[in-house]
Amino acid sequence: MLDRLFGWSEGKDKPAITYEQEKEVARHPDAGVRKDLAGRPDARPEILYFLAADTSSDVRRAVAENPTSPRQAEQLLATDSDDEVRLVLAHKIGRLIPDIDSGEASHLQELTIDILNTLAQDQLPKVRQVIAEEIKNATQVPKDIVARLARDVEAVVSAPVLQYSVLLSDDDLLEVVAGAQQPAVLASVAQRAQLSPAVCDAIVATGDESSIASLLANHGAQIREDTLDRVIDAAPSRRPWHQPLVRRPSLSAAAVRRIAGFVAAALLDELAARADLDPETERYVRQRVRERLKETGETSAEDEAAARARADAAFAAGKLDDEMMLAAVHEDDRPFVAQALSLKSGDAADTVREILASHSPRALVALCWKAKLAMRTAVGMQRTLFGLKGAAVVNPRGGTDYPMTEEEMIWFVGYFARAA
Repeated sequence: MLDRLFGWSEGKDKPAITYEQEKEVARHPDAGVRKDLAGRPDARPEILYFLAADTSSDVRRAVAENPTSPRQAEQLLATDSDDEVRLVLAHKIGRLIPDIDSGEASHLQELTIDILNTLAQDQLPKVRQVIAEEIKNATQVPKDIVARLARDVEAVVSAPVLQYSVLLSDDDLLEVVAGAQQPAVLASVAQRAQLSPAVCDAIVATGDESSIASLLANHGAQIREDTLDRVIDAAPSRRPWHQPLVRRPSLSAAAVRRIAGFVAAALLDELAARADLDPETERYVRQRVRERLKETGETSAEDEAAARARADAAFAAGKLDDEMMLAAVHEDDRPFVAQALSLKSGDAADTVREILASHSPRALVALCWKAKLAMRTAVGMQRTLFGLKGAAVVNPRGGTDYPMTEEEMIWFVGYFARAA
């Protein structure tokens, strides 16, 4: 716009304009012309202050974005009626905060903090969220602003400072935990880089499953041994806690043995592989691995890897046919059967395992169809893998054909793919 007004060539550096020209442009009837002036880094401060009260939100937004805008203009914009203007200003002011003590005069620092304080109390949660995100790592900011954001009713506002701000004391965190109404608030505290035993105790006392899972996964959280014992007491039915418990540093031998009593075989493998186990505890955990596999029919990580390698080799050699599949079924080589069905059907191994775990004969028949196996193989799998007899078995149509429609079989496999 200014190009046309002053006859400048597009794409070239814009020459300086006089103060009188700026005053004339600032009152131009075309908002586009005024916006161009508001975005110029060489615009005079008093002109930008004048444009901060412009009737056009586009012009005011350009002032907010302008890195050379005076703080006095930004004070006006901090209470602007246009949400986008305040959002733009929040981003800019927030980015200034980490360097606030490094170059600005005292009165400019005070103005910047005053603008920050206004935006931190903005009616729009998104504005407060931007401020919280921008200052979460700042140390040169008044503690009361951080504390207010930490207690904000919107979790998206409080979460950044709760997780990262070093200005919050244990007393602040304990107060937040005690009054938390949303799991996201507790989880943010639980994920702080360092957490004292007192704050850990408070989080565990809430009983919130997701927050305690986050706490267990946080290796900077100083969880007392008796607090961890209480967690382990409640852990058998809380599967989200199992993996972070297994990976918790500096577990006592007693804690390891208790955890070994309820986690799945795959996690038992990981527990047994911990470098800090004494030989007796390691032998105990490995015995639990063998017992668990026998109890549940689960497969160890090593067996899974070996079965996958055998299935891959057979598939690559073109030998993964009905005869090989039936032989594996009759040998009860379930890890191999699962991997082979995954390869031949193109479905994920998790989907295949879901179908096998369901004991649904129709789903297994559909999977065999997708794997391009003969219907006789599907019958053999039902009888051997699921132990079905008589009318419970889905039998072929006409002696050899799959009895369901193609649409039905696609639906069955797709159902378990979504569940996996």
